[in-house]
Amino acid sequence: MGLLQADDLAVDPTDSQGRARRRILRIQGGAHAMTHDWIAEEVPVEMTYNSVPFAVMMATPCDLEDLALGFSLTEGLVRHREQLLAVAVAQRLEGIELSMSVSADAPASALAADAARLLPGRSGCGLCGARSLEDVLLPPAPLRNARDFHANALQRALAALADHQPLNAATGSTHAAAWADADGRIVLSREDVGRHNALDKLIGAMLRQGLAPEAGMLLISSRASYEMVSKAARAGIGLIAAVSAPTALAVDVARGAGVCLVGFARARGYNVYAGAERLRA
Repeated sequence: MGLLQADDLAVDPTDSQGRARRRILRIQGGAHAMTHDWIAEEVPVEMTYNSVPFAVMMATPCDLEDLALGFSLTEGLVRHREQLLAVAVAQRLEGIELSMSVSADAPASALAADAARLLPGRSGCGLCGARSLEDVLLPPAPLRNARDFHANALQRALAALADHQPLNAATGSTHAAAWADADGRIVLSREDVGRHNALDKLIGAMLRQGLAPEAGMLLISSRASYEMVSKAARAGIGLIAAVSAPTALAVDVARGAGVCLVGFARARGYNVYAGAERLRA
């Protein structure tokens, strides 16, 4: 039996919001029933810069232009938005190619074809493209223009996070990254099977819409790992609230970069691991 059955292909073929319907056997209370369920899509996405392959990510195939910009910035392949000249999204037999053109002064322009590292995909691998330990552990620069936030605004944003996760509500298998303004109003959110992808998509969307990262708060539905904190700090975000726990290295990076890091974040309470002086009661 193949991966897809004919009945799968016949169900809702026009829906392309990062989800697909599959025929399943549902067992509840001893009862058996054949039905359909929404499943989050996960496809290989190849990243190329000036025609040089760089990495392959497993990602949810929506908001890919946002992913291209956010990934390029947070991985240090471009220093600012203007260095990413163009993004072409092409459907291939094996997956999707994100073909990016960068300016001559962008770090990605120095990639050599014989030295490029094409990584097989994991779901949002946060170290894709890293070539050495020095690349992995390169700390972000300390934030400039870091601001304070009110605890009430953070709690307001956390209470609204679930309402901005439609893909997860349908499939139960995606992460979200959301950006809220200083009043706790969620302005943007992005979802993906990979937590790093969701964050890169959000950062790319913010840049494309001209939002100032330092003016608001980042909410993530995952743990706060080292690379999540590093990506956010490189984008200029000064407060990160993670639904799950941070790692010790993430706490150290947050403190070094001047980021306020919150873990186990719920509307009713949370732990502040770094930058507590910038979260006002």
